[in-house]
Amino acid sequence: MEFYLAVVGVVLLVNLMPAFGPPTALVLVLFKLNWHLDPVALVLLGALTSGAGRYLLGTATGRVRDRLSAHRKTALSAASSYLTGHRGRSIAGYALFLLSPLPSAQLFEAAGLMGMRLLPLTVAHVLGRLVSYSLYVGATSVAERNLGAALLDSITSPYGVAIQVAMLAALVLLARIDWTRYLPRPAEPNR
Repeated sequence: MEFYLAVVGVVLLVNLMPAFGPPTALVLVLFKLNWHLDPVALVLLGALTSGAGRYLLGTATGRVRDRLSAHRKTALSAASSYLTGHRGRSIAGYALFLLSPLPSAQLFEAAGLMGMRLLPLTVAHVLGRLVSYSLYVGATSVAERNLGAALLDSITSPYGVAIQVAMLAALVLLARIDWTRYLPRPAEPNR
């Protein structure tokens, strides 16, 4: 039981990190290899705890929104309205949270900054993680030979660092761009 509590604690901390955290899937594989935990329980706990951590990260980032200027808040609201105001764009957004190979921390930070509803995004995140974590944990025999290098590479490789830096830069740009100037205005309802 204490090993499963350790899984929850570590996965929660990793998913509260705004950037440069190790991939949760590799953390779960590490737990599986070291303590031979039940793979189904490990995947379920990992996905649910990952979702909880990302939800809390998005909520905390949303609190930063309150400290932004009115102009920035208006621009972020315009971006949020554009992304959620059309069914196709909304579905694409959910698909991004469901299937994205990109680090999810910055996606949740962006959603929090834009004031988006985090619960549906978190559900999509958890569903996607159930699939990806199942694949990783299920392939532990292959991962056992390469785990140390994979974990280290995910944090220190030039590509891994470049992706994290690019995602952070995109997050800064999200808050800095005046979206009201570039996005179409929503149509006024007919009276």
